[in-house]
Amino acid sequence: MLQIRCKNNNITKSFPEGTSLLDIYQEFADDIQLPYPVVSAKVNNTSQGLKFRVFQNRDVEFLDAREGSGRRVYVRSLCFVLYKATSDLFPGSKLFIEHPLSRGYYCNFKKKNGEGLAEDDVEKICKRMKEIIDMDMPFRRNEATTEEAIRIFAERGFSDKVKLLETSGQIYSDYYTLGETVDYYYGPLLPSAGYLKVWALEQYKDGLLLRVPDKNNPLILAEKVDMPHTFDMFAEKVRWDIIMRLSNAGDVNKAILKGHASELIQVSEALQEKKIVQIAEEIDRRFRAEENPIRIVLITGPSSSGKSTFCKRLSIQLLACGLRPYSFSTDDYFVNRVDTPKLPNGDYDFDNIKTVDCDLLEDHLMRLMKGERVEIPEYNFVTGKREYNGKKLKLTNDSVLIIEGIHALNPLLTERIPESAKFKIYISALTSISLDDHNWIPTRDNRLLRRIIRDYNKGAFTAQQTISQWKNVCEAEEQWIYPFQETADVMFNSALNIEFAVLRTHAEVILSSVPKNCPEYSEAHRLLKFIHFFIPVSDKEIPPTSIMREFVGGSSFKY
Repeated sequence: MLQIRCKNNNITKSFPEGTSLLDIYQEFADDIQLPYPVVSAKVNNTSQGLKFRVFQNRDVEFLDAREGSGRRVYVRSLCFVLYKATSDLFPGSKLFIEHPLSRGYYCNFKKKNGEGLAEDDVEKICKRMKEIIDMDMPFRRNEATTEEAIRIFAERGFSDKVKLLETSGQIYSDYYTLGETVDYYYGPLLPSAGYLKVWALEQYKDGLLLRVPDKNNPLILAEKVDMPHTFDMFAEKVRWDIIMRLSNAGDVNKAILKGHASELIQVSEALQEKKIVQIAEEIDRRFRAEENPIRIVLITGPSSSGKSTFCKRLSIQLLACGLRPYSFSTDDYFVNRVDTPKLPNGDYDFDNIKTVDCDLLEDHLMRLMKGERVEIPEYNFVTGKREYNGKKLKLTNDSVLIIEGIHALNPLLTERIPESAKFKIYISALTSISLDDHNWIPTRDNRLLRRIIRDYNKGAFTAQQTISQWKNVCEAEEQWIYPFQETADVMFNSALNIEFAVLRTHAEVILSSVPKNCPEYSEAHRLLKFIHFFIPVSDKEIPPTSIMREFVGGSSFKY
């Protein structure tokens, strides 16, 4: 008999070898106080589906759809039902699950003849999805040699999955079936479609929006938020991916194997520089406008989006336009640490807007715009106090201010300054490369890998510490950054097509250092698993001015 310790209640019980997690949960269910249905579990801090069978003593933690890995299991399973519905109704069609959007997932859909959605197609797809769910059709995991899996997908015309598996280096691979429909997912699924109680599907732009449960209350749909600017930014990146023939990990890997890594780096960097030039030229045009000229450029973005390097490169291009940029961070206007607001647990809430002395910052901006000389503070993060060290600033006729910080687009920061005088920029790593057509890579994973590498290289935090803080970082972004991103005049995508191949060379050793006996191992294991799909590439040809240098080191900029 096996000894299974349930981490939800710290109770240990005995089970026969080979017992499934679903059967184990039934034994513990009365003692587990979870407010929502269980959808997956962690076994020794590794995510597993409820059909997983246990053959040794293990710690098990059961999860609902509020927890990250449980939510991913739910969404993956829902995507498979969507794919089965579209393939059943429209044989030979193509479904591309491209990226998260509007608190759901944007999907591109094309029929066999290349046509898009007809007026009543969404209703038909919803009806078929409901039929599959009402039948409680089981998801079945199958293990085969990678050669056999490649043959199965090649027969069905899945070139994206074929290229992914051909370059994966794996001896065996899993694939899933739902009825007669075959698909590939790099993580576990639900036991059956009947678990999918909360979902919706609607037409969005020229595609579909798959709506999913609210992350805090899985019994209701997440509220949709219209994000037209973000959609346009993703659409622009996807168009370039298609032009470069780099939509999925397999495409990137094939290009690397053919010796094109250097070219991919050069083109990706050139596209980013072209975008920065366009932004600088637009700022210059509006700066020199006779009516309502801009004087302040506000730049924000979530953690590890590359704001600091972007500011440096934008400043260079503004200089090339004949302007004189002056930049500083909202961090220098932090209140003294003793005045910093606190979280309910007593920790300092460094992401709160009240952490910034908005009144002082706004007063300085208005005085600068009037031509006055102002002494700019500098925040001492060691003492936790704002200091004045003689740093004085006076704008000239060709000067433009650049202000960078997580609250830069928050109206409270510059509410007395006319909107016409401000140019707003939102920057993030909007990942468009997917593992395959049905397995997207979340933007947050891109940024988390960047942050883990940067924190480790600086000696600031271990990978375990960075991962443990990440949930709080993301919650702060939801509250203080994302509500204002659609107010930006322009968005900049800092993700590179070949980025994961380069990050792998840095992240593998760092992530492998996370102990298996800590909760953070689950996330480290997941990140390692997906980043191994990319063939590693050295960073030696990444230019010293690249945004990636902010994270992997070797930047020519001083931060």
